[in-house]
Amino acid sequence: MSKDPTRTIMLIGAALTLLSIAGPAAAQHTSAAHWEYEGADGPSHWGALDKTYKTCSAGKLQSPIDIREAKSADLPAITFSYRPSPLKLIDNGHTVQVTYAPGSFITVGKQRYELQQFHFHHPSEEKVAGKSYPMVAHLVHKNAAGQLAVVAVLLSKGTANSLLEKLWRYLPVAPGKEVAPKSETIDVTDLLPTARGYYTFTGSLTTPPCSEGVTWFVLKAPEPISQAQADAFGRIYQRDARPTQPLNGRDVLMSQ
Repeated sequence: MSKDPTRTIMLIGAALTLLSIAGPAAAQHTSAAHWEYEGADGPSHWGALDKTYKTCSAGKLQSPIDIREAKSADLPAITFSYRPSPLKLIDNGHTVQVTYAPGSFITVGKQRYELQQFHFHHPSEEKVAGKSYPMVAHLVHKNAAGQLAVVAVLLSKGTANSLLEKLWRYLPVAPGKEVAPKSETIDVTDLLPTARGYYTFTGSLTTPPCSEGVTWFVLKAPEPISQAQADAFGRIYQRDARPTQPLNGRDVLMSQ
C-alpha cells in the first residue's frame, strides 16, 4: 500500500465508515489503528502496532496456515442454506467486502452459523501442500453465541465465475464508500464449488486483532475464476494476504 499520508487518512476513515454501516461483523477485518500488508506496518509488525493486536504475534492458533498431512475423519457435511441478498459492497481499505442480508446460514452438525459478510484476498492466504491460489474468498459466519466460522473458497485459474462477473461491475473506485446498486441482488451460492468436502481446524482472524477461537472450513475443491477477474481485483489490491502461520501442534481434519 501507498505510504502517502492522504491515503492513510482515507484508509482510517474507510475503517470507521465500515464499522458504522456494517456493525460487529465488519469489525472482524477492520480497525481504526493503521496496519498494512507490507513495510513497517506489515504482518511481521502487527503485534507491536497496538496493544489490542498482541495476539497477532503472541497467539499460538493463528491463521492462515499451509494445510499439510490432514487427518481423514468422519465429519458432518456442511449444509449451505444461502438465499439471494441485495448487493452491498465496499472497499474497506484492506479488501473488497460484501455485506450479506440476514437469513443465510450454514449448518455443521448441530451448529448453525449465520452468514455476515464475505471478502477476498489476493493471492490466497491458505495454502494446500505448499500450493497457493490466485485468490480466496472468506465467507464469515457467526453463531448465536457469537462464535465465528469462516468458509474459505480457494479460487483457481480457469473459466469466469458468474458471481464475480456481477460483483466486479461495481468495484468501488475509492475506499470507504459503500456501493449498493438499486434492485441488484446476488447469491453467494454461485461462488461455491460443486464438491463441498473440506479441511477444518481452529484458527484466528487473518487481520488485526488476529483474535483466536475461529473455526475454519477450507473447501477442498477450488472454484475457477478467469485470469481477467483475478487481474481486476489485483489492480486494486496487488497483495492483501497474510503469510501462513505456524501450526503449533494443531490437528487439521479432512472430511471423507
